[in-house]
Amino acid sequence: MSTALINSLTYYLSEHPYIVGFRWSNSQSWGSTWSFLFTSISLYIAVSSTLHIILSALLRRNRSVPLGHIPELHSLLMSILSATIFAGILLSAAAEIRDTRWFWRRSKTATPLQWLLCFPLGTRPSGRVFFWSYAFYLTRFLHMFRTIFSVLRRRRLAVSQLFCNSAMAFTSFLWLEFSQSYQILAILSTTLVYSVVYGYRFWTGFGLPGLAFPSFVVNCQLLLVGCNLVSHAGVLTMHLFKGGCNGIGAWGLNSVLNGAILLLFLNFYMRIHSPMRRRINNTSPELELPANVTEKNLVMG
Repeated sequence: MSTALINSLTYYLSEHPYIVGFRWSNSQSWGSTWSFLFTSISLYIAVSSTLHIILSALLRRNRSVPLGHIPELHSLLMSILSATIFAGILLSAAAEIRDTRWFWRRSKTATPLQWLLCFPLGTRPSGRVFFWSYAFYLTRFLHMFRTIFSVLRRRRLAVSQLFCNSAMAFTSFLWLEFSQSYQILAILSTTLVYSVVYGYRFWTGFGLPGLAFPSFVVNCQLLLVGCNLVSHAGVLTMHLFKGGCNGIGAWGLNSVLNGAILLLFLNFYMRIHSPMRRRINNTSPELELPANVTEKNLVMG
């Protein structure tokens, strides 16, 4: 029974004809145009900012819009989607390594790790792993609803939150448009963290016991930052010494965005761990954290 279930999951997550035959193109993939990307990001920033201004003008300081358990259900959905993408791209990467290892002799790729870090030159955005990369790209727009929930519940809107969510959508688009190297490891690490963090949000959202939420999320973010730094160093090393990696120009732009997000995260991390912050929390535990502390959206990728 268990073997049949595993085989069934493997088929639907990595061997289904639609997944194997996926191709990123303007005619076959929804949301695959530059105009869609920039329009969506602009609309996200405009709606969030407008909603924040309107609510700040109409509602009292401590008044919030009741949302019921909609944020918790959103967290459950994001946790399930993230876990599915994690399992899908893990199985798909294993299948691609199995099916294309013979082709590596034409390049300087020798091990699966090198392939995960550095796609051979000429790689096209088609097949299993790019299907799950496309699924990850689409979930970036679902992730943006966290900003709306934050504005409605707390009337708080951090510029860093808008920037990080927009940058993540832009980065995910670059992965597909230019068949960028390193994206498999980035998606694996990000979806693993997302599945845990969103699952924890769902758990604590219904009043179930848990650890201090900001500390838990920040520790997950810190682990993700560390993984990304190591992976980026690996990509650069492979590109310089193994004859080049596919999509390295997009990787360079991605690195700039990641650097900006990293600076925001380090600033945030130092502020919440500063001696002054600890003294305030110890003497006045009822005080609220700043807006960009309550919504930890500095997820790297």
